[in-house]
Amino acid sequence: MNRQNKDWWKSAVVYQVYPRSFQDSNGDGIGDLKGVIRRLDYLRTLGVDIIWLSPVYTSPNDDNGYDISDYRGIMPEFGTMEDFDLLLQEIHNRDMKLVMDMVVNHTSDEHAWFQEAKSSKTSAFRDYYIWRKGKEGMPPNNWLSMFGGTAWEYDETTEEYYLHLFGKKQPDLNWENKKVRNEVYDIMKWWVNKGVDGFRMDVINFISKVPGLPEGIDGNGKPYYENGPRIHEYLHEMNGEVAENNCLVMIGEMPDVHTEDALLYTDPNRNELDMVFSFEHVEVGYGKYGKWSVRPWALTELKEILGKWQDELNEKGWNSLYWSNHDQPRAVSRFGDDREQYRVISAKMLAVCLHMMKGTPFIYQGEELGMTNTRFASIHDHRDIEILTEYKEYCKQGIIPEDEFMNAAYEHGRDNARVPVAWDDTANGGFTDGEPWIKVSGQYKTINARNNLEDPGSVFYFYKKLIELRHHEKIMVHGDFRMLCREDEDIFAYTRRLDKKIWLIVCNFTCKSKRFTVPLEHINEARLIIANYTDFKVQLPEIKLRPYETVVLEMHNN
Repeated sequence: MNRQNKDWWKSAVVYQVYPRSFQDSNGDGIGDLKGVIRRLDYLRTLGVDIIWLSPVYTSPNDDNGYDISDYRGIMPEFGTMEDFDLLLQEIHNRDMKLVMDMVVNHTSDEHAWFQEAKSSKTSAFRDYYIWRKGKEGMPPNNWLSMFGGTAWEYDETTEEYYLHLFGKKQPDLNWENKKVRNEVYDIMKWWVNKGVDGFRMDVINFISKVPGLPEGIDGNGKPYYENGPRIHEYLHEMNGEVAENNCLVMIGEMPDVHTEDALLYTDPNRNELDMVFSFEHVEVGYGKYGKWSVRPWALTELKEILGKWQDELNEKGWNSLYWSNHDQPRAVSRFGDDREQYRVISAKMLAVCLHMMKGTPFIYQGEELGMTNTRFASIHDHRDIEILTEYKEYCKQGIIPEDEFMNAAYEHGRDNARVPVAWDDTANGGFTDGEPWIKVSGQYKTINARNNLEDPGSVFYFYKKLIELRHHEKIMVHGDFRMLCREDEDIFAYTRRLDKKIWLIVCNFTCKSKRFTVPLEHINEARLIIANYTDFKVQLPEIKLRPYETVVLEMHNN
């Protein structure tokens, strides 16, 4: 895939590698860069174009690498810079691209900048971070951390508080300081000079804070740090410094971003970002306590959100398409049906529903195998800082009964995605010869890569076919999107149109048989593009759908 075309990423499919849980090469129980290299031919067989690599930088690992202490170093658990250079070379040798995860809203408190900043109020690095005096023995304001508790930590050396929107070991950088911005751009250019092809930027819409850091309502500071007053200025500056002449892909993870914001961020004429990760669709079913409580959700909610993003970004912006990532549960458990009877068929249905929409699809490692959520026996089996912190916040204080919290963690928790990829049915799923850093899935003997590769009807080969279709069918990339039957509680249907070609996509999201009448006039003939049942027969105008059946038809009239 040639990077000289500025929009090369539009026809690409991205595969996220969370290296800690991908493949261990040395038996220490932790996935590493040599392990990723070992599995590159597997990814080439799948057909993906871009590998998005979660952080591998030097880090004390308080938040699984999203707390960086050296942006130009490799975490020893993952290997060496020589291993990284070889990985990049081998990725490019296979005509794939590499996108690095870049975390620049905050650093680790063990970063040299912060160590200098907290040494003295007169340190040259003091203004690299956000420091404030307390108010009558209390933090500077009432903002809460994304991981629970106050967003401020008191430093005894200088008798001031520093801001940390995430863990206390993740102090926020002060983007008002031009030196900080230049440092960040220099880091990014350093990786570009190595040959990386783009960046996925963690919580990038948090970097601009409202001056004065006003009090939030009930501790909610989000109105004062999400999509802040200088965010577009910063992103435009970053694009000009780092990406403009390099044809990189620039992806921004943006909690609470809405379509009107995304249109600005991804408008190609503004030179800011190419795509954003929004969260609306993955938050359906969140209850009173957000992700730590569960409520029933309807398909119409999901359709309304995804349809809105398709409609409103259709002309100017560009969508990222995802069901899962390192921060989300497994797609087939969250949106499909992970019971063995329907797991494979519903995983394929979800794949069609997502990949046929307009935008760039993202696959999270193991999604192409139909991996499911893992029910941990105890809170002590979890490793995610968010789950462990929120458990103390809610359960220890009696706000949420422990069984309800653990059920929500099973439904929505991040550790579901962080369970190691199962490669075969040997011990630990072939992930490691040692003790894995987190427990492997209890289903690894049946849900693994080897079984998928040996079965022509597997989830893996279905994803492979979808990727091949995308590479050859311009309608999947450029066709207009139109939602059908918006009020239907069971069926997700839409069309893609390009020139005179029309594709109809129909997905049954239930375990019951359904009937769908094609709502297109003057259509009396159809050609099958792909289906998740092998014996689907085209019959118009009514399509009979079995449980979790999906079909893509090219529509014709005589």
